[in-house]
This record gives sequence, C-alpha cells and structure tokens, in this order.
Amino acid sequence: MEEPLELTREHEPRDGVPDPIITTTQLQAYSSLLAQGSGPVALDAERASGFRYSQRAYLIQIRREGAGTALIDPIGIDDFSSLISALKEVPWILHAASQDLPCLNELGLYPTSLFDTELAGRLLGRERVSLGALVESELGEILEKGHGATDWSLRPLTKAQLRYAALDVELLIELMDVLQSELITAGKDQWAQQEFDALLTFRAKNRGEEPWRRTSGIHKLRKGQQLAIVRALWNARDTTAQREDIAPGRILPDAAIVAAATEVPTSSDDLGKIPAFSGRGQTRRRSLWWSAISEALNEPPDTWPVSSSPNEGLPPPRTWVNKNPAAAVRLEAVREGLRELSERVNIPVENLLTPEFARRLCWEPPENIHQDAIVEFLSVQGARSWQIELTSPIFASGLLATAELKSDE
Repeated sequence: MEEPLELTREHEPRDGVPDPIITTTQLQAYSSLLAQGSGPVALDAERASGFRYSQRAYLIQIRREGAGTALIDPIGIDDFSSLISALKEVPWILHAASQDLPCLNELGLYPTSLFDTELAGRLLGRERVSLGALVESELGEILEKGHGATDWSLRPLTKAQLRYAALDVELLIELMDVLQSELITAGKDQWAQQEFDALLTFRAKNRGEEPWRRTSGIHKLRKGQQLAIVRALWNARDTTAQREDIAPGRILPDAAIVAAATEVPTSSDDLGKIPAFSGRGQTRRRSLWWSAISEALNEPPDTWPVSSSPNEGLPPPRTWVNKNPAAAVRLEAVREGLRELSERVNIPVENLLTPEFARRLCWEPPENIHQDAIVEFLSVQGARSWQIELTSPIFASGLLATAELKSDE
C-alpha cells in the first residue's frame, strides 16, 4: 500500500499530471502496466454535455496501484482491446457510475464488479455526495474545482483541465476504503452490494416514443396546432443537432420553440419578428425552422398531437385528487411511511425505492392487498431485495389502511 496521505489545503496529484495517451501504441503500453497492477481500478470519464449532441467520452481517467494515473484521449484511438483485456475481472471504482457507464460501454468497457462512491455516500446518509464533498468529509482533502462544465471536446486540453481530470481518480481508491468500512459498520454493506450489482446491467433509458413532449415550457400550450409546431421544430432541431454533433439547446433553445408555437407565425418574416428567432445566430437557420413550422401548419387537424400522450404513463401526483382520489390517499399514506423509514435508516427516500414504483403500486394496487402480492409487484418492477424487505410492510400497511377507510365510507 502507498504511504498515508498528508492532509493538505488543496490536494496535488502525487505523480504529477501525465501527458494524455493519444495513440493505440501508447494505450497498449499503459494497458500492460495496468494489468500488472494490484487492487481495484479507479475510473472516470469526461463528456461534453451541454456542448455536443453525443454523450461519448472525450477523456478517460484511470488509476491503479502499481500503474499510476493515466489520462486517455479516446478521439484518435481506434483499438481499445488492450484496455478491455487489462480491465477484465478487475473491480472498478466510479463516482456516480450511471453517468459514466454508457460512454465507457460505447468503447467496449464493461465492469464485472464495481463500487460507486456517490451511491455509497447516499446509503450512508451523507448530505453532500459530490466527489469533492465526500473527499473532504471522509479524507480531509480538498480537490480543485471549476472545470467539470467545460467543453472537453475542444483540443488541445489545457494543463488546468488535465490536472482537474487527474484529481478525479487520485483519491477514489482511498475513498472507497473508508466508505466500505463505514458501510460495514452501519450494517449497510449488503444493501450497497445489491445496488452495485444492479449497476452492472445499467443502460441509459431510451428517449421514448415522443421525446419532444419533454420540451421545457410545453405545459403552457393546449391547442393541437401549437403542439404540432413544437413537434416539428423539435424534430428539425434534433436532426440538425445530431448531424452537426451540437447540443440541441445550443442550436435552438426550448424557449424559442415554445415562443414560436405560442405565436403561430404565418410566414418566415413573422417568424423573424419573434425575438428568439431574430438574433444573428438564428438568421442562417430561419429557413429550416420556417420549413418545419410550415409543414406543421399544413397538417390536417386529425394528425395534431393531443395535449397528453397515452404513452406518458401515470399522471402527475398533484392531479390524483381529481383523477383518482383513492390513489391520492394511498400515495400520501405510503409517502408518510417512507419518510419515517428514511429518517430511521438515514437513507434518502429516493434511494429506498424508485419513486415511480411507489406511484404505480398506489395508482393501481393488487386486487387482494397482502404483502406477498406487494413483494411480487416490487420485484417485477426491479426493486432490490433489501428495498423490498424494508418498504413492503409500509405498502401493506398504507394500502390496507386506505382500503379500510374506503370501506368505512
């Protein structure tokens, strides 16, 4: 093991900041060193969210005892087989694994076991679970901040960016050791292991059949023709963003889409009078946007979208009192029970059980309300066994109580 870290005002990389690996040959050399290392491997990835359409990795950081830290620039590397082989059967440590796993999977990198430091912090009831916050609270170290939201797709990367990236994996191994010990002490290590195992098969959710319905501000629109304009502009923007690999919001903000749908312009000139479309950045694309709007205006009314999609799932809980009063009563009873459980075991409610599972069960519970039926329902939904053990009695109590209340009425 390495010597214990000395507490410093701001942590510096122990091995300095390495030059990025930019070729397949360099990657093969480091992979050989990595395979000879010992213990788990700390990984992180930097994407260009908010700048690029794709969620690909633009930098991969790796650290392992005996191999040191490597910064891998994947843009010019076309063969990751050496890295895949070196990481085979090696435990991974990540922070907020669900954010990085999809872009690592794109390169053929899949863990066989992992430890998620952010998730561990949540299960331990830590109020702040960012990497910097946990490193400070658990290890007494301060990590540099300020580059997480930069455009990692730009080249060359600056020295400051590389330093920041190296620090993201610098202390992950030590942090895991501390958090694992605390999980064992709290009797939560098996709960955590079930959560980590579930992440091994994590895949990012697809966008659904009508992703345009998630346009911010769309709730202000009620008319079918307005929704048709939103759909047309959203699709035109998405196609352009994907082709140019630019984040959709940088091409046309949601607010502009909603503004156009609100105004319902009848010509390209009218569109240009809307402030969101009058800026210099939109002038060159105005013909594209008008073409999309024009197509929407020419759609027959029977093809216009309805205000709520039948594929949207359950309605928002705030509407349950009017749409399904009994379900609203059930949900409030269950929520109160989950809040009490959350305080007792010191775990956030959303980590006790996926909120959507609770809503589905309260909206339409089994005909015969008993714990076995509830356990089966939660298991089918994908809840882990520790979650089912803790929460199923709450559902049984809440659903039975509200059922008795209904029969008394």
